[in-house]
Amino acid sequence: MATYNKRGYKAPKPKEDKIEDQFADNDVAIDANDSTTAEVFNSLDESASRTEDFVARNQKLILGIVGVLAVAAIVYMLYAKFVVEPNEVDATNEMYVAQKNFDAATQGTASDSLYNLALNGAEGKLGFIKIADEYSGTAAGNLANYYAGMAYLNTGKFDQAITYLDKFSSDDVMLKALAFGAIGDAHSQKNQMKEALDFYKKAASSDENEFTTPRFTLKAGKAALTLGNKEEALKLFTDIKEKYEATTEAQGIDALIGLAQ
Repeated sequence: MATYNKRGYKAPKPKEDKIEDQFADNDVAIDANDSTTAEVFNSLDESASRTEDFVARNQKLILGIVGVLAVAAIVYMLYAKFVVEPNEVDATNEMYVAQKNFDAATQGTASDSLYNLALNGAEGKLGFIKIADEYSGTAAGNLANYYAGMAYLNTGKFDQAITYLDKFSSDDVMLKALAFGAIGDAHSQKNQMKEALDFYKKAASSDENEFTTPRFTLKAGKAALTLGNKEEALKLFTDIKEKYEATTEAQGIDALIGLAQ
């Protein structure tokens, strides 16, 4: 019987050929991966070589920079130990008498003269003005700015009060609030109500508590009322009524709310 091929018929490729093709394809893929990996390593080698070349060419410069940084660190530690720490102790010792006079002045006995002694010095010790100037890099010198500002505020020298209080900075949220509030008081005494309002609001919001927040919120509300800003005044007075009803500032707040409505 005769055999024939149908038109278009192709004999199936032997299995061995298929396997060989698969291995050939895998070899191509492996070769491509090897090529890519080789390129990556070559690139890394080139980058490393460039880095090494840079270090070799600039070795003196790099060592010089490291040396400068090391010297700067040593100088800073020595400065802190032999300059800052002794200055801190000296400033604290100097401030004892000024602090004593300030505290006595707050009791109301010959207050103006005692505030002046606190500012200018007494008993062979410096006052807050010179302590703030001569020990400006110390914590005591910074605190002297606060006390000088408060002393000036209480003796009616409002510009000086603002100057010194503005120099004061602190992480103590209570002192920060009191300093902001005192600057607000100084501006209020100068009839600068817009500035006073701004500082009273800073004082009220710097640390929310039952003491400074209602105190300076009330002052802010009164400043806003003086400026004719009844809407803001009403909000501030209402905050006191709703949030701090047990405080002294809440007494008579309904009357102020009525004025702001």
